[in-house]
Amino acid sequence: MTPGIEAVISQKPDMDDLVPSETSLRYSSGAAANGSSFPKVLRRRLDNFFSDADLSPKADGSMWVKITLGLAVLAGSWIALYALNPPSWKFVALYLLNALAQTFLLLNIAHDSNHNAISSVRSVNKALNYVFDVCGINSYMWRILHHRGHHACINLHGEDDALTGRRILRFTPHEPRRPLQRFQHIYALFVYALTSIDFVFLRDFECFFFPSHGYLKRTKHPAREYGILFAGKALYLTYMLILPVVLLGKSPLLVGLAFLLTHMIVGLSVALVFQTTHTVDSTYFPASRGEFDSGVYHIFATTADYATNSPLVGWLAGGLNHHIVHHLCPFVCHTHYPALTRIVKETAQEYGVPYRQHPTMRRAIRHHLILLKQLGSENSLSST
Repeated sequence: MTPGIEAVISQKPDMDDLVPSETSLRYSSGAAANGSSFPKVLRRRLDNFFSDADLSPKADGSMWVKITLGLAVLAGSWIALYALNPPSWKFVALYLLNALAQTFLLLNIAHDSNHNAISSVRSVNKALNYVFDVCGINSYMWRILHHRGHHACINLHGEDDALTGRRILRFTPHEPRRPLQRFQHIYALFVYALTSIDFVFLRDFECFFFPSHGYLKRTKHPAREYGILFAGKALYLTYMLILPVVLLGKSPLLVGLAFLLTHMIVGLSVALVFQTTHTVDSTYFPASRGEFDSGVYHIFATTADYATNSPLVGWLAGGLNHHIVHHLCPFVCHTHYPALTRIVKETAQEYGVPYRQHPTMRRAIRHHLILLKQLGSENSLSST
């Protein structure tokens, strides 16, 4: 655990800001009363940023550099593996370099393409969206879960797929607490390290064949998507597990260990980038979709930014540390987020709308663990 975190998460839980109450409900009506035009003014200013500068909201030159670099490292690491057939420790090093490339691609390219944010040509976004499949995750299902099961229902228990903790983790005060979860702030990081393995081997298949969400049960998936599901999984497991053993003669145990380490890197990195934006101790968990007067207020109440003044964090995390802007402008390429975040901060301050942020990612992780500590506590509130 990060040094210093235990001292902070041992603070007495305060659940008042997490569940509906008279005070929290005034967030919406109060903001509307003090500045009823805030959502319109904010959106107009965000739109004007592009129109005034005659700038496209899609990928700029720096984004195409990121795309080229990420794909080059991904391909180059595998070419080096098969061209050099290095000894065990160098094999693992190159294998893990590929894991870093996968993490970079998922956060920086696949996520943006999923939102059609890279190009105004949909086929370009579609092609780049297959990065998910190359990394073992079904791109079609991820798109459904992310759009219908997150963007449309942020922090809503039973609807927001990002709050799915498989009864191991409790992310919302509206979910019943289980005894094991009193320790969730301790074991959460280990669980996060296994999330990408979960998607590869279980989650995608569950969503296709044993759906739990209502919108998945009502969706009739095209036959070609079933074909892509199985073909994508077969391709991924072949080049990640089978070929190193068959073509390079590596020990199955060595390859399996490298595979596990890869997923621990991908799973932990991606989970922390996302979890620190919605499930922290300062964000709100609405009781219903209609609780706020505007979807803009819903976003501000349920979302937090972090490290917005760090170009390095923004570059590595695909701009997802500028998360309020991402939810306000999901079809905009993330390389524009820093400038848009400045507009968001200034407008929110002008209208007296609370803007949640943490100065560093380390601080955001700490406050995520504080929330997990609170939600796992015996005196935390459960849904009735």
